[in-house]
Amino acid sequence: MYDQNNIFAKILRSEIPCKKIAEDQYFLSFHDIAPKAAVHALVIPTGHYKNVHDFTTRASTDELVGFWKGVNTTIDALNVAQNGYRLIANTGTDGRQDVPHFHIHILGGQDLGPKIVMS
Repeated sequence: MYDQNNIFAKILRSEIPCKKIAEDQYFLSFHDIAPKAAVHALVIPTGHYKNVHDFTTRASTDELVGFWKGVNTTIDALNVAQNGYRLIANTGTDGRQDVPHFHIHILGGQDLGPKIVMS
């Protein structure tokens, strides 16, 4: 069940402000308030989806295409395409998803190092 009171739902309802990058009927992108890289943005669908699996299972084709075009629009707006970037979608407890609304992190603007440090 989708939590209507999660922070991204409140941002979508304009109850909490964000530093907006781009938006349309399918997505909203904004700067992360606690950046983990020189460039750190979030892209969220405007629909109510808990995680990537929920989104890809239930979203319409228009929502799927519109969201991923929004990711691309955001990458262009952030000017990170040439040097590279990382996309992250944390999902569920083991994936350390903090907000139960599907979202993509876009990180860039610097060398991000190895993907995962294995011990």
